[in-house]
Amino acid sequence: MKKNKKKYKIAILPGDGIGPEVMKETYKIIKIVKEKFLINLKTKEYDIGGVAIDKHGIALPKKTLNGCKNSDAILLGSIGGPKWDKLSSKKRPETSALLSIRKYFKFFINFRPANLYKKLYYLSPLKKNISKKGFNILCIRELIGGIYFGKPSKEIKNKKEHYALDTSIYKKKEIVKIAKIAFKTALKRKRKITSIDKANVLKTSKLWRKTVNEVSKNYPTVKISHLYFDNAIMQIIKNPSQFDVILCPNLIGDVISDECGILTGSIGMLPSASLNSKKFGLYEPAGGSAPDIKGKNIANPIAQILSFSMLLKYSLKLNHISKLINLSVKKTLMKGFKTFDLSDGKKFITTKQMGNEISKSLIEEYKNEKNIISKNI
Repeated sequence: MKKNKKKYKIAILPGDGIGPEVMKETYKIIKIVKEKFLINLKTKEYDIGGVAIDKHGIALPKKTLNGCKNSDAILLGSIGGPKWDKLSSKKRPETSALLSIRKYFKFFINFRPANLYKKLYYLSPLKKNISKKGFNILCIRELIGGIYFGKPSKEIKNKKEHYALDTSIYKKKEIVKIAKIAFKTALKRKRKITSIDKANVLKTSKLWRKTVNEVSKNYPTVKISHLYFDNAIMQIIKNPSQFDVILCPNLIGDVISDECGILTGSIGMLPSASLNSKKFGLYEPAGGSAPDIKGKNIANPIAQILSFSMLLKYSLKLNHISKLINLSVKKTLMKGFKTFDLSDGKKFITTKQMGNEISKSLIEEYKNEKNIISKNI
């Protein structure tokens, strides 16, 4: 196998809770990619989230931000936990670190794949007659607009009344940008998009639907349909196999993508990619920091490993290796290996064991490729 002469830098942000644990298992995959596939990957760790607050007094230190700026991609673990819940919303890890880093790098695209293989139907909480069909959904969420970033956002308390206010704002150009990404992505899949909104009530959703329809005229081979948010949630549970690309505004996408993820069997299976227009990205598991299982060696590292796979695909353009990692995860699961969250609570393997098994599968895929190449020489 020829050595890739390019040099890549990855900023590693293990974070809080189970973040460092699942990141350790991802390092095993990174090592294989470096040593077997001859990819020049340089990694460096930085503090973020609650651990950064404890060490530096701030959730997103300047050193961490600069480290991310000087890298080709960011691999994040998980942040937050009860220890920091009493802090003001501006200082909590989720807002002061995660939302800030999204806004700083203009990560307006969020890709969340939810894939259930037919042969692994039993992992899903859905009825067998539904899960046996399998599904392959890609949820595309607009990430830096809508109610999470709209101003004003405040709580007001005076002698007369006490109320809170959040503002949802979407500019047409923001909707156009994410819609174009969705249509271009759909062209490489089944050429089918379901856009989800609440256009029967919200002005922002009315603009969303109108703008998506306008953009669709430039992609005549892609079928576009629309669902209201409440109906979409029911339809995804009722028949997830009918969906391919799902396009959502920020808040709606936050809910829908988590719903799609849990239907695969566990949110611990769901990776995530947040990208800007230059395809510089932040890659992270969709699940939280799970502080209740921290240090118990039972966390599922699959979402973190698949997030690294997405990093290889989207930011480093190493699509082939990404596919092999995905295949290795699939084969490991098909061998019957399950972490605690995928099991009945009686028969399961540890976090470290799952990392080892996926590593073994990846090495097997590497050897298979090497044998095929040698036979063709």
